[in-house]
Amino acid sequence: MRIAVLGAGPAGLLFSLLAKRRQLAARVEVFEQNPPDATFGFGVVFSQGALAFLERDAPDLYRQLLPRMETWPIQRIVHRDQHVDIDGNGFSSIARLRLNQFLIELCRGAGVQIGFGRTVVSLDELSGADVIVAADGVNSLVRRTLGTQFEPKIEWLTNRFAWYGTTQSFECLTLTFRESEHGVFVAHHYRYAPDMSTFIVECDAPTWERTGFARMTDEASRSYCERVFAPDLGGHPLVSNKSTWRQFPLLSNRNWVARFSSVPVVLIGDALRTGHFSIGSGTRLAFEDAIALDRAFGEAGEDVPRALAAFERERRPVVEKIVAAANASSYWYENMAERMARFDALGLAYDYMTRSGRMSDARLTELAPQFMARVAATLESAANNMEKS
Repeated sequence: MRIAVLGAGPAGLLFSLLAKRRQLAARVEVFEQNPPDATFGFGVVFSQGALAFLERDAPDLYRQLLPRMETWPIQRIVHRDQHVDIDGNGFSSIARLRLNQFLIELCRGAGVQIGFGRTVVSLDELSGADVIVAADGVNSLVRRTLGTQFEPKIEWLTNRFAWYGTTQSFECLTLTFRESEHGVFVAHHYRYAPDMSTFIVECDAPTWERTGFARMTDEASRSYCERVFAPDLGGHPLVSNKSTWRQFPLLSNRNWVARFSSVPVVLIGDALRTGHFSIGSGTRLAFEDAIALDRAFGEAGEDVPRALAAFERERRPVVEKIVAAANASSYWYENMAERMARFDALGLAYDYMTRSGRMSDARLTELAPQFMARVAATLESAANNMEKS
């Protein structure tokens, strides 16, 4: 069996590794247009739930990956210079490049053939494959080529963001809300190595326009953001890695499986759908896609149509649930100026934690008892003050 995988990101590499381990005689080929040391952005983050699925479904990978990661047990909200910690909301992170290199090493050890610097411009180049797995990202060649079959839908959020790094080391995953003379900003920041952190700067559309980022150089944009977040960066600079201002695409596909000539084709990872970075699920979704697709082949063997049908049938309800939460989270940021004006730090943190509509007070109390005790005490104090007045 010959499996052709487009894209050497987390989804493509993990699926290739698992498929080769399961089918030792299979020819698994990965086609990647970039060199092996190329990466965009800085660190990637996993929630505790994301790592729990990895521990369950790929325990050997989990055991090897965990020592390479930075880990912390809380999340923090900073607003009006007030810090609110949310307990029970732990995360882990790793450099995006380090994660890829780890997976590349495992793939090569398993016998996966990876062709770096190989740009596929036509699916005709993959003739002879028994299945094409499209893990080629949000700008997927495969999805564009077979768009009439996949029927993709893209909604562009109005907020703008730039993905920076910094040598400032942060204690935990933090959302820091700041204002400048031009409008409102939020930074999503966390360390992914002892001496390096991701620092994503986001602003709403009116702020982006008033600031004039569209007319600024990269250096000018970074300098402006360094001034806005000077209290948080502690004198450390922002680092750019193709850190252009962009809008986030909410991507979905009506169909997950198509055919090119007689070859079955399936989308996974960001080629299939995107999950907004505010819930840290992009890499989780990529990994889960890879595991689910490999499991489907484990059940169906070399019956490719049966395997792809099983993958979509089992995976789609889970994906749609996670993506719905991610979309709700992304819309929360679209209205962050109003929320920042309405709430103090604790109120903003509570509003943020319940933004998806899936987190009840009872569930949040179980997850973050110290945080919710603080919320309850504040509400009780406010009620008592109203009675006295």
